[in-house]
Amino acid sequence: MSSESDKIERSGAPQAGLSMAQSLFILFVAFAGWMFAGSVMNVIPLAGRPAILSFLPESLPASQIEGEVGKWFARYICAFLLGAATGGLLFGWLGDKIGRAKAMAASILCYSLITGVSYYATSLEQLFVLRFIACLGIGGMWPNGVALASEAWSEGSRPLLAGLIGTAANVGFVIVGLLAKYVRDVTTEDWRWVFALAGLPALLGVLAWFTLPESPRWLAQRKSDGDVKHAPSMTKVFKPPYLGITIIGICLGTIPLLGGWGTLNWTIPWADQVGGADDPKLKATISICRSTGATLGSLLGGWLASQFGRRSTYFVISFLSLICSGYLFWNLTPLSPTFTVWVFTLGFFGTIYFGWLPLYLPELFPTHIRATGSGVTFNFGRIISAMGVLGTGALLSTFHGDYAQVGRWTHLIYLLGMVVILFAPDTTGKKLDD
Repeated sequence: MSSESDKIERSGAPQAGLSMAQSLFILFVAFAGWMFAGSVMNVIPLAGRPAILSFLPESLPASQIEGEVGKWFARYICAFLLGAATGGLLFGWLGDKIGRAKAMAASILCYSLITGVSYYATSLEQLFVLRFIACLGIGGMWPNGVALASEAWSEGSRPLLAGLIGTAANVGFVIVGLLAKYVRDVTTEDWRWVFALAGLPALLGVLAWFTLPESPRWLAQRKSDGDVKHAPSMTKVFKPPYLGITIIGICLGTIPLLGGWGTLNWTIPWADQVGGADDPKLKATISICRSTGATLGSLLGGWLASQFGRRSTYFVISFLSLICSGYLFWNLTPLSPTFTVWVFTLGFFGTIYFGWLPLYLPELFPTHIRATGSGVTFNFGRIISAMGVLGTGALLSTFHGDYAQVGRWTHLIYLLGMVVILFAPDTTGKKLDD
């Protein structure tokens, strides 16, 4: 006969030490924090090109404008990727050191306040530096939100939680896209409002700092193992017995990041290039289609992984993303009647990963390094992705601003995903280790 604790583990109940209200509040803050992080992520895809154009000198020859735009756009994406990678390591370690709740609150304050300050940027270089600093908080939000939510609820709840957290960022993408389409255009003359809007989640950070309950697992671990043996360390995940697992996790996190930031997100400036002054809302339409598909895909990621297995799910979505992205960049343009349909479809398949990752990555590490491990494996892929995005920026210049040519090369990253998953451990049915 199963023990009472086993029954709780299989149910959707909160972990011992938390009331239902406290567990729901943790889920709300984790969801909202990652949702607002998504809105901050979408600032550059939507407002980056108009911002860059507003800072470029009027004397620049027209033939060089798109090349400069592509170069700076790639740099801003890299500032996000590198900042998030650094923040994932820093705030992930902080979450294991002082607690997930405080580290998550600090992450929210970081990405919102600094993005709000970016409203006052007066040069391309200032915007780059502020973007990097803001994205430290984005990198810190993910591991602490995932670790806290995973440890606050029972095993039976984790597939649903993974999907909810995975989809949260894409909800943020959709919100900003809807505002840009229906409320206020994002133009060369009027782009700063997007940055000001992204500063508002600082209120959530303050609320979380003073009221968010801490993980019972983390509190119990700190109380019973507060010695050198389980002292949190940034370097533990890079040493045996965790090194191999960490490397696999980084590779699995890199594939969808490169697919998203190095491939799919180029459809937005591509639409802006094609639509231009004739249709300034086209890029917002593309952003909404991409993010709506992504919202649904990432919501299903945890459930699919629990139903069909971790490894088989990752393999299939890599295959489907490869097919969809190949068709999009080889056969369509932003003015094609079915372009939005295929952007939606690729957004759907290409972000199932982000419901899969919040379920899978925490299963690789024990409690005392779970936030660090989750942060490193998810966010360190951003360093590799940053180099890839810089490469795509160079490709854009080589192909004279032809975004389709860039996508025809970068979409092959999904083929690599089909290979990497074959070497990953299968954690299907595994409980979180203490």
